[in-house]
Amino acid sequence: MAIERIVSFLPSATELLYELGLEDRIFGVTHECLYPEKARTKPRVITSVLNPDVLSSKEIDDKIVELMRNGMDIFLLDEKNLIRANPDLIVSQEICEVCSAYTNQVNKALSILDKKPEVHVLNPTDLEGILASVGELAKKVEREQQGMNLRKSLEKRIAYIKSKKFEIKPRVLCIEWVEPFFTSGHWVPEMVEIAGGENLVSKKGEKSRRMTLEEIEKANPEIIIMMPCGFDTERTISEYKKILENNDVWNKLQAVKTNSVFAVDANSYFSKPSIRTITGLEILAKIIHPQVFGELDVPKNSFKQI
Repeated sequence: MAIERIVSFLPSATELLYELGLEDRIFGVTHECLYPEKARTKPRVITSVLNPDVLSSKEIDDKIVELMRNGMDIFLLDEKNLIRANPDLIVSQEICEVCSAYTNQVNKALSILDKKPEVHVLNPTDLEGILASVGELAKKVEREQQGMNLRKSLEKRIAYIKSKKFEIKPRVLCIEWVEPFFTSGHWVPEMVEIAGGENLVSKKGEKSRRMTLEEIEKANPEIIIMMPCGFDTERTISEYKKILENNDVWNKLQAVKTNSVFAVDANSYFSKPSIRTITGLEILAKIIHPQVFGELDVPKNSFKQI
């Protein structure tokens, strides 16, 4: 069956579908599908019960913990928009029920649609998985050649970073949430290693988890990269100043004393398993080895030294 009508429950899938030239076949996206700009005009089939713009880091975490404890959904399905979209294909994920629409929403969608769509699930946990997902989705939507070309261009950019040799690998800690602290998991530890750093605390492919300030002290990072899930650079700096700027223990950390703390646009380049994580890799390379990667061109406001 030809796939003419697609609904994306996943921002990274929406980005990829646009990259594959399928804008006209997308009939529903989520409230988080903000890139490319045109995606914002598509009907939203998924919304959130949270408004992170008006909540602090702690309030967001408390609310998510409460919802999950009570077995309630973080994401809501817009049934009218979904029925109107009448999809042949739904693209979803099963990595994290906090980050994007999850199995519950897919099951609900299937239960209310008369014509049952195919469901394509993307579950990458590392860079190879992200590259593989490009080919898988491209094949599903009959854009195999475009998928192959895109994968090759991404692999070329990764290979350039990998081609550099580093005599010294600074100890790097990436932090995915500030209050409480969370490690950065999945693809981020691998990205740090490729970019010439020694990744601390978290491990490649592992999920993010809570982390204590004592763990951070013990790891003694030389570089700290703040990448709260879903936040851009400015929001990250704002949270940092409210929560950590006057913390005595934090201010004794080596990375803090040497002004080696950075905020990145996590929402665009780190939080999602999208093709833009390769830009995230380039951002890490510029942060960790600025002398080696000084000429590398990365988007404006993608990172800032705090």
